[in-house]
Amino acid sequence: MRVDLDGRRIRSAAEFHAEIARLLDFGPYYGKNLDALWDRVSFDVERPVRLVWNHARVSMKAMGRDRFDEIVAILRRAEECDRNRGEAERFELSISD
Repeated sequence: MRVDLDGRRIRSAAEFHAEIARLLDFGPYYGKNLDALWDRVSFDVERPVRLVWNHARVSMKAMGRDRFDEIVAILRRAEECDRNRGEAERFELSISD
């Protein structure tokens, strides 16, 4: 499954969490923080999924580089875990300016 995240709609960490929860159907109990994001993308998101963050530079400028990098690090870690486990169907992240 391909999921497109529109960076023009993401101007804060709160907006990121709201949008990712909507796109990946995290349900009403999603904690909307980095720990909850890790739990969902590492264990709960059905594979395969390719998350494409379009216009990511817009998000990064709006929310700040540090916050953006924290979110991307979580997503990259989930991607790496699937790759290291040799999963054929895995989580993948693609970032496009």
